[in-house]
Amino acid sequence: MRSEGRAADAGYDEAELLRRAREVRERAYAPYSGFRVGAVVVTEDGHRFEGVNVENASYRMTTCAEQSAIATMATAGVRSPIVAVAVVGDGDDPCTPCGACRQTVFEFGPDAVVYASGDAGRPLIATITELLPHGFGPRRLAQGQG
Repeated sequence: MRSEGRAADAGYDEAELLRRAREVRERAYAPYSGFRVGAVVVTEDGHRFEGVNVENASYRMTTCAEQSAIATMATAGVRSPIVAVAVVGDGDDPCTPCGACRQTVFEFGPDAVVYASGDAGRPLIATITELLPHGFGPRRLAQGQG
């Protein structure tokens, strides 16, 4: 189920989000893998936040573009739900969020639509719950308290 009404309320255009994610990808710091990723998240109230992957010689310390954008959103104090995430990676195939990023997107936008793209072809479009079925979120934690 895609949130078309919420998308219209947030005032975003899929092609524009993907274009912006491609542009921001150029600022990625990926000296080890050479695989650059740019992301843009849109909140229900229309805010947009950008992020890029930032690698580290200690690979485990690498930050993904989606998490970078969401951290910027949280730092700005925005708590409106995410309604859309555009992710663009190097290469031709769609660059879908990794497992950790799927969980982070689910935390801030359990109804978000993800637009995953590469440099060629059509983007893969899916809800976060299609990418992360049975995701673990705040509602599940609330069930354990009480």
